[in-house]
Amino acid sequence: MSGHAAPGGAPGPRVLVTGATGYIGGRLVPELLAAGYRVRCLARTPEKLRDHPWTPRTEVVRGDVTDASSLAGALRGVDVAYYLVHALGTGNGFEDTDRKAAETFADQARAAGVRRVVYLGGLTPSGVPPRELSAHLRSRAEVGEIFLRAEVPATVLRAAVVIGSGSASFEMLRHLTERLPVMVTPSWVGTRIQPIAVRDVLRYLVGSARMPPEVNRAFDIGGPDVITYEEMMRRYAVVAALPRRLIVRVPMLSPGLSSLWIGLVTPVPRGLARPLAESLRHEVVCHEHDIARYVPDPPGAPVPFDEALALALQRVKEAQVATRWSSAALPGAPSDPLPTDPDWAGGSLYTDRRQITVDASPEALWRIIEGIGGENGWYSFPLAWAVRGWLDRALGGVGLRRGRRDAARLRVGDSLDFWRVEEIEPGRLLRLRAEMRLPGLAWLEMRAGQDAEGRTCYRQRALFHPHGLLGHAYWWSVSPFHAVVFGGMARNIARAAAREAAREEGGSARSGASGRSPAGAAR
Repeated sequence: MSGHAAPGGAPGPRVLVTGATGYIGGRLVPELLAAGYRVRCLARTPEKLRDHPWTPRTEVVRGDVTDASSLAGALRGVDVAYYLVHALGTGNGFEDTDRKAAETFADQARAAGVRRVVYLGGLTPSGVPPRELSAHLRSRAEVGEIFLRAEVPATVLRAAVVIGSGSASFEMLRHLTERLPVMVTPSWVGTRIQPIAVRDVLRYLVGSARMPPEVNRAFDIGGPDVITYEEMMRRYAVVAALPRRLIVRVPMLSPGLSSLWIGLVTPVPRGLARPLAESLRHEVVCHEHDIARYVPDPPGAPVPFDEALALALQRVKEAQVATRWSSAALPGAPSDPLPTDPDWAGGSLYTDRRQITVDASPEALWRIIEGIGGENGWYSFPLAWAVRGWLDRALGGVGLRRGRRDAARLRVGDSLDFWRVEEIEPGRLLRLRAEMRLPGLAWLEMRAGQDAEGRTCYRQRALFHPHGLLGHAYWWSVSPFHAVVFGGMARNIARAAAREAAREEGGSARSGASGRSPAGAAR
């Protein structure tokens, strides 16, 4: 990495960002670069950062916050370390994982001579015993305490609901309000909350790196509005120009039932919806604004709630969502890369291959491939895909509702419905890894190219590595439908590419004709 210069011309301080593949981390990195810092990113899978526009200006290292040896190298020469990871959703032991990871990080930061750790945690309600908090909030609070007790000075920022395009809280609010004109809601919609715009969170995170060494404390951060979740939904409807929503509260919806309800209506899976819902059972309001002593608020900040909504909606409409809540892989989701043949010699790897000639250019075919999923669908048997998505949601998976970050462009690490982009070679290859609930590992490859005769050719390959007898049974039970699902997909992608090419050709012809008319008139 070339040294990024500070305003004075000398290389700026070096910072380490953990969680750079996640929602906040992926937005923090470019803000730090703009502020003159040299940025090093720690990632378990560095390949996921390959296609970000800011990656060439950073140093990316492979490592894990639970692995002391990888942390030692990542923290070497670092001035400020950002801790933006958590083990939420990894099972019943996630609190132990979070605790051990934070302790390991604090120890390695001390050994490396780091001068400050910055941690973004959750805003906890005042006067509520830890045992009555949700496991999610309790763990976030404990991690913050670990850093504050450690030898390295720490800044612990505590936020409630973060409002920004692509955040899990915003997506939950947006889909609940847009899809349900009449809502039967749990009692927690009457709980007071102090939401904060993501741009203010980023401003506080960047500013925290400059705090004097004697500062070692937690700060509550929030926007200027203290409102209930019910009022948040009503105000969203106004900002989004929706008809007034009818909201009816009922007392019997527990956090578990609430998470099922949220999972049915929004893209947020049940495993993430439950901690979000549980976090709203208690009032989460800031009790101080001391952060302003060290990170002064510029005019117009903190951003009001309605303005934060409008900014987020504008980003969604313009397809300018930089990161989403699904940017980071869900804990427990399969992450193994596609196996190569030598590594899998003698193992079971089922394959379904399709190849079809396309009456279009490779470029037109690639646009269809890269645009797959989300609102464009999967080009075969929509009901089958919908049923598979519903089944996945019922089993606690992500289902088909995650959609796409960008309607036209993909990058490595993007979530795509219940797939994730594992590899992309623009114009040639798109490889997706399944994150649906399966008794095995699955991939889907789509290629644009030419055959031996120079004709455009679409090649498609679905692969499945079964786990145990159940995995083998699964493959053979669904294989009779492959001709319809995968065969139909190949044919329909080819047809869509041909239509795309025909539209382009027609548009060029019309443009040429309209271009000649004025010239003729001039003569």
